[in-house]
Amino acid sequence: MVRRLLVAMFALVPSVALAADAKTGFVDKTFKNANGTESPYVVFVPHAYDGKTEVPVILFLHGAGETKGGTKKPVEVGIGPAVKKQEKTFPAIVVIPQSEKRTWKADSEDGKRALAILAEVQKEFKTDAKRTYLTGLSMGGFGTWSLAAAHPDKWAAIAPICGGGNVKDVEKIKDIPCWCFHGDKDFAVKVELSRTMIDALKAAGGTPKYTEYPGVGHNSWDAAYGEKEFFPWLLEQKKK
Repeated sequence: MVRRLLVAMFALVPSVALAADAKTGFVDKTFKNANGTESPYVVFVPHAYDGKTEVPVILFLHGAGETKGGTKKPVEVGIGPAVKKQEKTFPAIVVIPQSEKRTWKADSEDGKRALAILAEVQKEFKTDAKRTYLTGLSMGGFGTWSLAAAHPDKWAAIAPICGGGNVKDVEKIKDIPCWCFHGDKDFAVKVELSRTMIDALKAAGGTPKYTEYPGVGHNSWDAAYGEKEFFPWLLEQKKK
């Protein structure tokens, strides 16, 4: 009887260890580049994550101020604080890479690394391939438009904030659900850039959502990520 009890106890050790090793919340991670260098990034893992149920994934692109060497970290501005407010119940994995050369253009090293980090996270965790989302603010807003156009089949929805894109790309992205945000008193990135993209998408047959905040300057991201309906809308979008 004692022997059986000991065997049963030792059999539980691996599963207990695995449970202890499973990290949730904001987790610091490192991506190894092809040239041998390393790039830090953060992944938010839902507290309810169990490794069995497929989880949606959001790729977040920060602004210029959070570029490597900046005064703030990418997780401290934009989506990070918004997730923190509902951390215990937030249902999606959030991938937060860091730009090293102040750009998120699709053909840049930073843009390519962001996608590689996203792929790494999707391989490590059990994720829903039909529910991958892209959002970013300011420089990351430009990056959102750029990466969406370069890889239109990847995203279930996009949410560019106070950025701008190329109207020549609208045919590629017109069918991607989109919610765009901008402040009409933004003197860092002119509001006309978002208006132009939204008008072009509509002219091409798209049905984007657009919220323009009157009297708001460059920081329209706190209001955008604070919209009560934003995350529910985003996470209900699903690729066919």
